Amino acid sequence: MYYKLYIDSVFILQMTTDLYLLSLAGQIMRRTATRRRKWLGAAAGAGMSCLFLMLPVFTVGGRLLLGAVPVSMCMMCLTYQIHGVRRLLRASLLMAAAGFFLGGGMIWILNRLRTVMKGSGGLFLTLAAGVLSYLVMKAVLQWLLRRREDNLRTVRVYVPSLGQEIRISALVDTGNHLSDPLSGAPVSVISGKIAGCMASCLSQEKFHAVPYRSVGKQSGILPAYELPEVLIEDAGGTLKREHVIVAVCDTGISEESEYQMILHPGLLEN
Repeated sequence: MYYKLYIDSVFILQMTTDLYLLSLAGQIMRRTATRRRKWLGAAAGAGMSCLFLMLPVFTVGGRLLLGAVPVSMCMMCLTYQIHGVRRLLRASLLMAAAGFFLGGGMIWILNRLRTVMKGSGGLFLTLAAGVLSYLVMKAVLQWLLRRREDNLRTVRVYVPSLGQEIRISALVDTGNHLSDPLSGAPVSVISGKIAGCMASCLSQEKFHAVPYRSVGKQSGILPAYELPEVLIEDAGGTLKREHVIVAVCDTGISEESEYQMILHPGLLEN
């Protein structure tokens, strides 16, 4: 079986799709780039995809799969100036996830357009389906990101040894039900890196052992400490909380996260 591919149509379709994927991935990663860089990345990705298509190995699908990771890594490097194999792989996976949903939306829309227009489609209908799918995904992403931002707070903690406050981005996790087994006080979670910055606040005299359960681990004990005072900046003002218990745990808080603390929702209640 032979396939007849028009390389100009493939290049235009691939470049347009890559442009959408770069935009969506940039939204997810909170990275910005100029239009020139986005077009450059999309054109480079389309050109590389066409080169992989012309390789005399495997099937058409196999060639595209073979070039998927290196092509997306090069696009991310050119567009968003991301360096390092680990970061590029993570960015490529995000782009692949965006491509999965974008492609699914395109197929669904394309089938409806073909039914309405009573035709087999072609490049124009495919591009139209891509635009509609991209606009829907962009709107959904913006809604999800706005909801995420609504759950972010800024926490200020005074560090005696430094003689100053440190500001921490905290995520309000409504699923956080950690509490001190003795007093029943709500327990928030901070990363090990932040714990090192406020070491003088974490007195052994105020040490707590907090039991917890998580996915992949039935049970465990978290080292926790009592902070004398915490200021939480909210849209409605600043909340002052005293004797706040924080547990030290890096699970769920990576170095690349926007937040360094998982705030117990009970601390926002009056």
